[in-house]
Amino acid sequence: MSSDRERLADSRFACGSRERACFEAGIKMGTIYHQFVGTPFCERNVAELEAAIADCIKVQPYVRDARVSIRHGDGNKEDQYSYSSLTGDMIDATVVVEVGGTAVRAVMRYDDELGYPLMYIEDIQ
Repeated sequence: MSSDRERLADSRFACGSRERACFEAGIKMGTIYHQFVGTPFCERNVAELEAAIADCIKVQPYVRDARVSIRHGDGNKEDQYSYSSLTGDMIDATVVVEVGGTAVRAVMRYDDELGYPLMYIEDIQ
């Protein structure tokens, strides 16, 4: 992003770099969940789906790194009608964003105790 564009974007935020980095991380987590849940896959293309999700997040502003893994059953495609659909409890994702020198690592992971695919900030530096 050009420095003029960055300054213009910065002027829209009534918060500091730390809060903005957390905000940006939340956007990325929401994108992973709401854009990709329901995607059909089977065992033979799960690695490609993981890479595609991570690559889509990496093109967004401020993303330094994104990693996605999908927890799934056997996922074997027995015939043309056999496949799985991605659900939130299958996604393990870590996204690192950096805004104004503040780096935030956000995680999405199914929490067995909560029974919920929790998105949370794991680290701020």
